[in-house]
Amino acid sequence: MEKALEGLHPAGYAWALACCRWDRSEAEDVLQTSYLKLLDGRAQFDRDSSFRTFFFSVIRNTAADRRRRRWVMTLGLSALRDAGEAAELRGGDEGVAVRRALSRLSQRQREVLELVFFHGNTVEEAAKVMGVSVGSARTHYHRGKGRMAEELNEHRPG
Repeated sequence: MEKALEGLHPAGYAWALACCRWDRSEAEDVLQTSYLKLLDGRAQFDRDSSFRTFFFSVIRNTAADRRRRRWVMTLGLSALRDAGEAAELRGGDEGVAVRRALSRLSQRQREVLELVFFHGNTVEEAAKVMGVSVGSARTHYHRGKGRMAEELNEHRPG
């Protein structure tokens, strides 16, 4: 695998740049994380496609995961993820706003967002935990993100 990765490095870096909107630093981080996922077994080649296609999908998914995590931080959810329940117990405005917004979501939307953002699962993993199809989990995930953004923007002071 290492030999294949070495041969794909230039193309992989170019793809990482495209996935990271031409941010070199971000692309380098994404590519490094992708290599680690491949080498430590978190991403496993199942031979359903070419290795190149698989490698590119790992890069794309890694970049998307990093964008999703930034989105969480933008919404102020990082306070809950990083500090856990302590943020809520201290009564911080962000923790209260997030808890309130989460409480307004449907149960499935709330579950999938909590599994993905607070527990580091993929949407596919969240679907397994919830016992629903991946398509259903994706629907609840996207609708939940939209509702969270609306709720947080609507109740933002100022």
